[in-house]
Order: sequence, then structure tokens, then C-alpha cells
Amino acid sequence: MATDIEEPTLTVDELAARAGVTVRTVRFYGTRGLLPPPVIGPRRVGHYGQEHLSRLALIEELQHQGMTLAAIERYLQQLPEGLSAHDLAIHRAVVASWAPDSAEEVSLAELERRAGRPLSAADLDRLVAMSVVREAAGPDTYRVDLGLLRLGVQLLDVPIAHETILAARTVLLKHTRAAAHELSLLFRDEVSERESVEAVKDLSAHMQPLVVQALLTTFQRSLKEELREWLTEES
Repeated sequence: MATDIEEPTLTVDELAARAGVTVRTVRFYGTRGLLPPPVIGPRRVGHYGQEHLSRLALIEELQHQGMTLAAIERYLQQLPEGLSAHDLAIHRAVVASWAPDSAEEVSLAELERRAGRPLSAADLDRLVAMSVVREAAGPDTYRVDLGLLRLGVQLLDVPIAHETILAARTVLLKHTRAAAHELSLLFRDEVSERESVEAVKDLSAHMQPLVVQALLTTFQRSLKEELREWLTEES
């Protein structure tokens, strides 16, 4: 796996704020081996990087799935060594895909805590446009799609036009829905009409994480090929 080239630059306070957890939680995960140790810099100050941030996001997602701390430890122990922040983000995306759609009504303060950062009016407008959050009935209250929140927050810092992000979202929704339809037709042939609804749900539960991982992998490779051809044409 590729390693991150960014040097660890976050203090434990900055890491906790970005991840939306407490400093005590970060240190507790460190003592349990869920987080790699920080890089010790001058004055014995520990510094954390994107790998730590991505690992905290993965742990949070596993907790949302209802996994105990012991189960999370076993899950992380089974991951290959040397995973980059990018690799960990992919694992989190796969884990998040196992959960049903979930939305929750939260205050602005709670939304910012979960986002791990303050949110300006412009940030909120972009999150609403991306269907990550929408305004609720109460003042300073929002209904947030928990499965999309971290992705939406990351997109706030992407240096491309907002309209391009929304257009890309439309493309992805169109083609992933088409792929899901084709795959459902294939799986439908594997389940006879006499089998129960529970059998269909069981097949879906087993296949979904595998299919999502396959889609992510093939998409990554296809995107790399497209970028390689694009750069070749430009040179």
C-alpha cells in the first residue's frame, strides 16, 4: 500500500477537534493500540497525521455499526500494515455502505462537533446543496445524513467549483443506480421464487460489502487510467 507523503503536523488537541472526539478518547485509543503512536517532535510534543484522522473516522464508523471495542480491535488487527489515509478512507466507505440510510436531527453545535470544524453560512449552503444536510423546523437545527457528512465536509475544501461537484454527484448517481439495477438482475436469478424474503436479505447482506469493495477498486483503477491518458495527451 502507498504511504502518505504528508508529515504529521497535528497536535493531539488539533487531531481531536478535527475528528470530533475528545483528547481523552484519542489517548485511550492509543493505549489500546487502535491508533499508531504519534511522531515525537521538539519539546517531546507528539504530532499526528492524516492516517490518524482517517483511522479515527473508521473507528467512529465501526461504532455506528454497533461493534464493541473488542470487535473493533479485532477488525483493525486484520487490516494490512502500512495503510495510507487514502486506503483507510476506502475501508470506511465500505463499512459505511453496510448501514441503512440514516438521518438525524441535530443542533448547529452538534453538527459542527460531528463535522470536526466550525461551519460558515457558505459551508452550510454547500452541504444543503449536496443533500448532506437540510434545515429542520427549529432554529439552528439541521437534519443530517450521517453516512454522507464526513464526505461532504471533505468536499468543502476541494478546490473545484461547487457546480462541478454537483455535476459529478449527478454522474455518479446515474451510473451507480444503473450498475445496481444490472447487478440486482443477476442476483435475482440466484434466488428462486419459492425462497423467502429472509433468504433474499441474507444474500444481499453477504454480497453488498463485496460488491461495494469491487466497485471502489475498479473505479479507482479506471480513474487512474483516465488521468494517465489525460496527462499523456497534455504533454
